[in-house]
Amino acid sequence: MSLRRLVLHLGACTALAWAGPAAAETTLRISLSLPASSLDPVQSTAATVRNHGFFVYDQLFGLDSKGVPKPQMVRDWTVSDDRMTWRFTLRDGLAFHDGQPVRAADAVASIKRWAQRDVVGRALAAATGAMEVVDDKTFEIRLARPFGLVLEALARPTGSALFIMPERIAQTPPNTAITEAIGSGPFIFQANEWRAGDRAVYRRNPNYRAREEAPDGLAGSKAVYVDRVEWVTMPDATVAVNALGNGELDFVEQPPPDLIPTLERNRRVTVSPVNPVGSMAWLRLNHTQPPFNDPRARQALLFVLNQRDVLEGMGIRPAEQVPYCPSYFMCGTPLETAAGARGLQKPELERARALLREAGYDGRPVVFLNATDNVLNNASTLVMADAFKQIGLNMDVQAMDWGTLTARRNRREPPAQGGWNMFITIANALDSADPLSNLYLASTCDAAPAGWPCDEELERLRAAWAAEGDPGKRRALLDQVHARAYEVLPYINGGQFRANAAWRSNVTGIRPTTVPVFWGVRKE
Repeated sequence: MSLRRLVLHLGACTALAWAGPAAAETTLRISLSLPASSLDPVQSTAATVRNHGFFVYDQLFGLDSKGVPKPQMVRDWTVSDDRMTWRFTLRDGLAFHDGQPVRAADAVASIKRWAQRDVVGRALAAATGAMEVVDDKTFEIRLARPFGLVLEALARPTGSALFIMPERIAQTPPNTAITEAIGSGPFIFQANEWRAGDRAVYRRNPNYRAREEAPDGLAGSKAVYVDRVEWVTMPDATVAVNALGNGELDFVEQPPPDLIPTLERNRRVTVSPVNPVGSMAWLRLNHTQPPFNDPRARQALLFVLNQRDVLEGMGIRPAEQVPYCPSYFMCGTPLETAAGARGLQKPELERARALLREAGYDGRPVVFLNATDNVLNNASTLVMADAFKQIGLNMDVQAMDWGTLTARRNRREPPAQGGWNMFITIANALDSADPLSNLYLASTCDAAPAGWPCDEELERLRAAWAAEGDPGKRRALLDQVHARAYEVLPYINGGQFRANAAWRSNVTGIRPTTVPVFWGVRKE
């Protein structure tokens, strides 16, 4: 062997020796409050499906930490002087997980499918004269009447969130569940590893082009720094907390309040809220079935519930409680209001009993669906059920998991035939942001979400608020919406609180995003 070849051979061997083993794959193991039970973020309004959506899909606009829509998939846009014509151009380099480029036609098809199901989408569609593809990267929305929330609608992050999917998938009828989870987002769904209600797995999308802006709320860069995320279901909250403590899990969205002190003493764990405003326990009522088809029976519940009792029953520590919040748009937000509010503090049981008698309550069982696999849902359900017994309601609390509840709540039969009267859901500030986007405030009869409240006046006021461009007039309309909501009671606020999340201290980049997202997160 020549001297030159010998030197090259020794150099190659030395390089191999110093290269060492390939870098280990980084896996983030998370436990969110409930498992993902569906792949379709349009057909389902469940928060778990929305959480799945933020892994897989991207949005045209994202809400920043102040609730302001910022361009995400959109590169730039223009609006006419009369604010009736909006044109949007997608940024370069967007591609779906199957390798196909993202086109304006995909965006238009996704908006149209979403707009048939979501309360904000329907409002946008009703105000739209035409929505058309201009070219491969540009589309246009021409309004037929004023609508002041175009960008907010395109940034819709909850309810049926607006995610962009391929046109061929978006052409699926909105009442038919999609079976493919293909988006252009920062993670790729691993369909072969999915077990509904048990485990979902996502891999980093190597072709995702993050924006250059710093991450801010749900806007800005969505750069991914872990190779794989495993979303595992742990129905026993104590088991999940123990798994976090010993390193089997990296993140737990909603540890039970009574176990928070234990986690705070663990130096290897960080405890902090990722939802800065907090959450609410919403009591959803079925407006189509006795006794709550009568507004007096619904009103009676206002004078039974004490929000502080509910929060204490849930184990929420005093520092994390909002002892009394009557606002449908949450306390501590720019739209906080108490217009028309009553009850929910000191119980007035005789007044409640009188209203129940006036409503003609006949002692029939009241079916209260209870998602026992969520600690907070279960605790608030039990506290409220005990309170309702005090005014003579015959409570039938039926235990089930959240997936079963989300299917059962769509049934319209009488409670004795498999229907229901009430259930609890936990909502956040994005769910209740304003009169239009607050999903459960919608009172559009059969088109409303499960519970089907129906009130023409409330809908007129909500539409007027959405169309009004003058801030002073809009604030006056907000108070009118709120006062009317207290007459109709599409749902009842059981109490506002801040819930802590917990994660291993070697995990960084968890931010207060309200919705749990995992771009920008590193695991050392």
